[in-house]
Amino acid sequence: MNFRNTLEFAREMDAQDPLAQFRNRFYMPQKDGKDCIYLCGNSLGLQPKSVREKIEQELIDWQNLGVEGHFHGKNPWFSYHHFLSKETANLVGAKESEVVVMNSLSVNLNLLMLSFYTPTTSRNKILVEAGAFPSDYYAVEQIIKMKGFDPNECMVECKPKAGQHTLETADILQQIEDLGDSLALVMFGGVNYYTGQYFDLKSITTAGHQVGANVGFDLAHAAGNLPMQLHDWNVDFATWCSYKYLNSGPGGTSGVFIHERHGNNPDLPRLAGWWGHDEKTRFLMKKGFKPQEGAAGWQMSNAQIFPMAIHKASLEIFEEAGLNNLRQKSVLLTGFLEFLIDAANKEKELGFEIITPRNPIERGCQISLLTKANGKELFNQLTEKGVIADWREPNVIRVAPVPLYNSFEDVFTFVALLTQ
Repeated sequence: MNFRNTLEFAREMDAQDPLAQFRNRFYMPQKDGKDCIYLCGNSLGLQPKSVREKIEQELIDWQNLGVEGHFHGKNPWFSYHHFLSKETANLVGAKESEVVVMNSLSVNLNLLMLSFYTPTTSRNKILVEAGAFPSDYYAVEQIIKMKGFDPNECMVECKPKAGQHTLETADILQQIEDLGDSLALVMFGGVNYYTGQYFDLKSITTAGHQVGANVGFDLAHAAGNLPMQLHDWNVDFATWCSYKYLNSGPGGTSGVFIHERHGNNPDLPRLAGWWGHDEKTRFLMKKGFKPQEGAAGWQMSNAQIFPMAIHKASLEIFEEAGLNNLRQKSVLLTGFLEFLIDAANKEKELGFEIITPRNPIERGCQISLLTKANGKELFNQLTEKGVIADWREPNVIRVAPVPLYNSFEDVFTFVALLTQ
């Protein structure tokens, strides 16, 4: 694409954007009576306008049916997680039986590692990316302790080379090979929250399996952002939140992927609850846990109906728009943002550094800008001008033009305000 540094070009791109109408499906935050420039979908996605109707339906069934809503509501609560399976599977490249919506992200991450981190005296290492989101660190530290080992010895960080902000795939694969039969689990983010780097999940999974390790991913910043093929890539497990790119509200429910070779193994260790028990015999209320087949066998508690209703509204929009279509627009949006920042740096010597990979294959919607010493002041000025982005200490502004509701004019205006 031959970008041009003009507002006219941005408006031309918006005029020919086949996804432009989806912006009208969301509520845009306002400042002084005008739409904000919202570039923070990597932290909290916007509210779909269809959410209210979805929640209202469940309130009506609760009002009119009480407990009978579990079986006689418009969307019976007993089966509610099934209503989300098809769209969820499409999002991450899975079979419907390999996914389930339940709990929240950090809860699911801990539950899954209990099943897939099975250390021995000789194979007990967990490889994580350096600079992972703190929840991942905390969960890994505690699961290692729970299994009777020392996190200082068993948690291994994969770090960028000196002077670099991101990891090279070859270095990740080499470290997996070097750890060899001491490696029990690879536990990476799909997209690093700070730099926006999208890792080569397929290659990492293959390398982990070659040395006999399980491989799992925290897809908080990848789900709804990038097309994936978790089943075909042979990933062991993954989990993600729904409140970022998936637009399902603060504290929204979480998704889980468990490959069918594990999901159909009832002997795999797990924590149990009655909602994970075989649906056909759940209400016989007998002792003896018999897990459902597939990822649903990791459920513990009743479905979270109201968060799931919100999530259902968003998933329907994704199904209509098509993730591959959204990805094509995302590449153009972030490419345009990169082009404009480079142009501003060249013209005005602003000194911003893009620490997100330049290769579109290695990033999703997010561009992370390393700023100078006055970065926080600059960020606050942008906020006063109606820009909603994200500040990360010590000096990074994260910007995420989301293809469902952001425009090329949003990107152009943001850079114009950034460089004033």
